[in-house]
Formats: sequence, structure tokens, C-alpha cells
Amino acid sequence: MTDCALTDRPTQVSRQLNGKPRVMVVDDDLSTRIFLQSFLSARGYCAVAHANAEEAVKNYSSERPAAVLLEMVIPGRMDGLGILAAFKRIDRDVPVIVMSAHGPTTSVVQAMKLGASDFINKPFSDAELDVPLSNALKQNQLSRDLAALREQLQSHSKRRHLLLGDSQAMAEVRDLIDRIAVTDVTVLIRGESGTGKELVARTLFAVSPRRDKPFVKVNCAALPTELLESELFGYERGAFTGAVQHKPGKFEFANHGTMFLDELTEMSPALQAKLLQVLQDGEFSRLGGKHDVRVDVRIIAATNRDLERSVASGEFREDLFFRLNVVSIQLPPLRERREELPVLIDFFLKKYSVQYNKPLTQISRETMSLFMEYDWPGNVRELENLIKRGVVLESEADIRRDVARGLALTAHRTARPALSPSGGVRPTAPGAQMEPALVAPAGMAAAAFQAGHYSLKDVARTAARQAERELISRMLQHTRWNRKEAAEMLGVSYKALLYKIKENGLDKVS
Repeated sequence: MTDCALTDRPTQVSRQLNGKPRVMVVDDDLSTRIFLQSFLSARGYCAVAHANAEEAVKNYSSERPAAVLLEMVIPGRMDGLGILAAFKRIDRDVPVIVMSAHGPTTSVVQAMKLGASDFINKPFSDAELDVPLSNALKQNQLSRDLAALREQLQSHSKRRHLLLGDSQAMAEVRDLIDRIAVTDVTVLIRGESGTGKELVARTLFAVSPRRDKPFVKVNCAALPTELLESELFGYERGAFTGAVQHKPGKFEFANHGTMFLDELTEMSPALQAKLLQVLQDGEFSRLGGKHDVRVDVRIIAATNRDLERSVASGEFREDLFFRLNVVSIQLPPLRERREELPVLIDFFLKKYSVQYNKPLTQISRETMSLFMEYDWPGNVRELENLIKRGVVLESEADIRRDVARGLALTAHRTARPALSPSGGVRPTAPGAQMEPALVAPAGMAAAAFQAGHYSLKDVARTAARQAERELISRMLQHTRWNRKEAAEMLGVSYKALLYKIKENGLDKVS
């Protein structure tokens, strides 16, 4: 029995009909079914009612409800627990609200253990049913949205270009990866911190003939030289105090696979020489070892340093540089590929909505505008962490505040006037006009010196006030004098900002 037209039902029935969530009612009492159908219809739901267990279970797959209202005591071969178990075998995520006129009996407790989402004691009022049904439908929709996102993310993981970006620069990176995929050539990945060097290394590994072998990552900056050598090459028993047994190194674990050496420039010259031997001959000796160990390892290295400068200064071996730099992949910083921001943001929103079981939201236009202006010194890693925080807190306030602060500091550094040889302030360009707030610290220092006032505390206090005034002024200009938004971005209360505006005399220029 139903109050919804089901004659046009497609093969794969959705959980909605004409935009209305479908709710199944299973109750042998006619008056209860009529009441619930009326109740559901009045609230925009599509009610599908059944009087017995067999009929409900038989039609479940074709009707696919978004939620079920189930009477626990139903005459017939199958009781309420049997119906619930049958529904959960077909669709484990469907929310089932059990109803009973006998209070929280043992069977109700068992129903909750079987996966019932809630319990309602008969007779019940409209309000007593409204809230649990609404919550059940919302949770069900969230679960299904997250499942769809999870499936989408899994398919995206096969399309590595998603995280590698779709700009021209990153298209060239992908093309280079495709061209060297089937080779064992040594690769040097270069780029600022957070640009995705490890992602490129893992992508190279995933498409290489060695993809079924080990991938071993070593961060050369995370360990002191002595530990790094034993970590990479292992040691023999008795090689040093505490070496009570033989220990193989990472190169041995990576045999026939791929070794990713991150922050390579942190290696000492002695370790660089040992790595050069591995690249040249595929051999090395463990600490305290008498014999060479032979390995077959593909090496992918990464650095955020200027290697040519390190070679010129003698910090990095030139012969090792040439050995590593067979194929070089240069990753551009995020500020040079801002057109990728929407794609990356969408990916991270979906990823962390699934990971933290949070509803999927979109970044507002105002926040996206801030993102497009920002220079992203931490690159993709910084963006990912900001989006993760926004998803977890379900708020954009914190991330907007951080980005706004970064923009204000960047603007301050860019606009900071140059000092003349005499210590005064000179314009950065002929005829340029500078804001009083920017000139003040240097001018104040010169004036204090000439007047014979040498207190560092006084100078620091005055400079701090000037910097505070400038930051507040810039933030107010950025928000078009929206004081509430400016207070949020500056991390202070609205009342505190009003006080600061008055204290700094900014209320007279608004």
C-alpha cells in the first residue's frame, strides 16, 4: 500500500520519488499505517506501507527506501528482529526506526544491536517522530554522499593528474613522467617545500616496472649523519657500542625496488661518497662490514635547495650531482599555478569530508578570492592543511584569518621603504609618496637618536604601536571597513577591535 505512484519506476530505483525521500512503513495495524502515511505526506515524504514482513522484505529491493519505520511485534513467520536483519542484509546503511507499544524490551535492545537507528514508544506524538526521522534521513544522506565521494576519490587516485594539477607547467611534468615511466633512470625532483615532490616520486614508482617491489623513503634531514649512515647502509654486529646484532639498511630493504631520498642535500660529504658508489656500482659496505653488499635499486632524489650553488660552495659533490641529475623534474610553486586552486580545493574538500565523516561543503566566493591573492609560501601542503582544518571545524573563519594575515604581512614587506645610507627613509621610486605609518618606524628611530633618547623599550613599544596601526588599517581596507569581518580575521573580539580603532585614531579616517 502506498500513497506514491510507482508505475514509472526505473530498473534501479532511487531512494526518492519526484524529489521526495521514500519512507517504508511496516506495521500490521491499519490505523497506524494510515496515520503514518498522512504524517509522512504532510512533511514532504513519500510513504510506502506494508502490513506483513514477507511483503516488506520481498519489495524492499525494488522500493529502496531512504528510511524504515518498523513495528517490532508483527504476526507471522518473521518477527520485527527478523525483518530488521533481512533489511540490513540487503542494505546495511538504511536507517531503521523501531516502534513498540511494550516499552524498551529485550527485543528492542537486540534491535539496536542489529543496527536500528532509534526507538519510539507507542503511542507517540508528531514531535517524538519528527526529530528521529529527520536525523535518520540526514545521517543516511550524509553516509551515501560520503560513500559516493569515496568511490569518486578512488577513481581519481588512478588519474594521478588530479593532484599534479592541470596547468601547463604541471602538464609538462606529467608528460615527462610518462616518457621515463618504463625506464630505471635516476631522477632528481626539485622544488620548494610543499610542492608535491614525494607525490611525483610515488607516481614515478607507481607507473614503473618496479611497482610491485618495495618503495622505501628516507628523509635525510630527519637524522644526524651517524644515524643516517647506519639507517641507509646497515651495520654488522660489533661495528660500534650497542651494535649487538647485524642490521640490514634501507638499501637492502629496497633491493629490486625504489629508494626515495628526500632532502638529499643534508647528507654529509662522506655519505655522499658512499651514495655515489651505490649509483656507480650498485655496491656498498655496511658499517663494520668486511664485504660489499650488492643491490639493484632505482634512486629518486628530491631537494628544495639550489644544488648548483651547493656544488659551487663545495657543500655538495659535483660528481654526485651529475650522477643524480640524469633526468630533472622541476616543480613550480603554487603561486605560479593559481589556476589549479579550484581543482585542488575540491579534491581536498572531498578527501577530508570522507576521512572525517563531515558533510561536503564548498569554499565561499570571499574565501576563494583571498586564496587567489595569497602567495602560498607553504605551497600545496599549506593549502591541504588549511582545507583539512576548515573541514574538521566546519568553518572558514580560521583559514580566512590566517590567509588574511599572510596577505597583510606580504603587503607590509612589499611596501616597506628602503633605508638610505644615512639611516633615513627614502622613497622606493622617484616621486613616490609613502604612507605615514610606513615611514614612522625608521623616522622615529632617527628622531629619537637625534634627541638623545636611546631607550630600546620605548622605541620597540612605539614601533609595535605603529605596526599594529598599519595592520589594522590594511585589514579594514581589505574588508571595506567591515569591522566584524576584520575582527574575525585579526583574531580579536569585535569590541577589542573597536577600541583599537579608536586608540589608533583610525575612527577619524573611516
